[in-house]
Amino acid sequence: MKYFVLADFCVSYILFFIFPSKRAVISAIASAILALAGILRAEFPITQTLVWINWNVLGIFIGTLILAELFIYSRAPAVLAEHMVNHTRYVGTAIFFICILGSLISAFVENVATVLIVAPIAFAICKKVKVNPTLAIIGIAIASNLQGTATLIGDPPSMILAGYAKMNFNDFFLYHGKPGIFFAVQVGSIFSYLVLWLFFRKNNMEVTLEKTEQVKTWFPVFLILLMIVLLAVSSLFDPDFGFFAGMTCMILGFIGFCWYALREEKSIKGFFSMIDWETSVFLICIFILVGALTEFGWVDAIARGLIGLIGQHKFLAFATIVLGSVMISAVVDNVPYLAAMIPVVQKMADAMSAHGGTSEDRTLLLFGLLIGACLGGNITPIGASANIVGVGMLKKNGYEVSFGEFVKMGLPFTLAAVIPSSIFIWLVWT
Repeated sequence: MKYFVLADFCVSYILFFIFPSKRAVISAIASAILALAGILRAEFPITQTLVWINWNVLGIFIGTLILAELFIYSRAPAVLAEHMVNHTRYVGTAIFFICILGSLISAFVENVATVLIVAPIAFAICKKVKVNPTLAIIGIAIASNLQGTATLIGDPPSMILAGYAKMNFNDFFLYHGKPGIFFAVQVGSIFSYLVLWLFFRKNNMEVTLEKTEQVKTWFPVFLILLMIVLLAVSSLFDPDFGFFAGMTCMILGFIGFCWYALREEKSIKGFFSMIDWETSVFLICIFILVGALTEFGWVDAIARGLIGLIGQHKFLAFATIVLGSVMISAVVDNVPYLAAMIPVVQKMADAMSAHGGTSEDRTLLLFGLLIGACLGGNITPIGASANIVGVGMLKKNGYEVSFGEFVKMGLPFTLAAVIPSSIFIWLVWT
């Protein structure tokens, strides 16, 4: 059974790379096969698979998905984007600020939802002045992946890390009395935004948009602000990050859905179809696959192997994790990669601490893992869900994006973000 678990895990990850758009189906089949084999061989009961799932993280993800859809429905982000465009003079400047807006929204709204919110504005600008929207949409996608790393609710990998490390919303800003991952991302964003500006600055055609957007309702904005406040104080009620954050997001999502159902009774079915249930299923199945890998000792074995190669050299361990994560997540979705590597990195940090290291080694390695895994996905069109969605929107509008065309913008953007962020983490946590 031990080797069957490893084989099932490896095959599923290879298929994620080959068929990135089918990741939910692949993970569901792999989890079902694993669960069935465990039951037939009496290795573990079906209830054990439920224990491996981090329900708190899942609650945060589904709750924020619902609130994100309501945020789009409110038209508040579209109005804000339109306002920003009309206060800039040139197409390049307008698109640059649209990317920044998307980046800021993604700190509190899931990245795919952010692309769906902001991309239509970029399409409208480019259509008005007859400019190819490819670079604009790529810029929006990679910018959303950047700031999605900065907060607990910005991106599934951040949620997964928080679940494993018992980090609450505030810990992303100030962790154990030191600047958290939020500030590392902001340091990197200074340089990565400069890269975006270099791509867009030459487009000096003038542009304005007709004021067609109006805010339908401010209630979804209120719910999102309330969620942020409640998550900020969640450590008072749930210091171990066990239930409160997920429960809060689900309750607010339910309130928002009930409000929407009363307001738009005829479009309830359409509302549910817009929510990213595929990623929800994917998260559940990844928790099961990684849980089985841990249960049968493979995490310990992988950690021992890496320690044998790296030794107790802290900088080598940190650099290997960051660089390796960037390279792997460029072609493998960062959700399964991060979920598999977090327990491995924790074991490595424990081993380092046992041989003269400090308790901060764990934070150093985990933050390096998150930065590398989340930002490395910006290199290629298949490295992150937001990239896949952005490329899909371009194709739907008649624009084919080649692998090299995406990398031309994604690679310098990623390097400009990862290197300064990693240096910041190293200086703060060593």
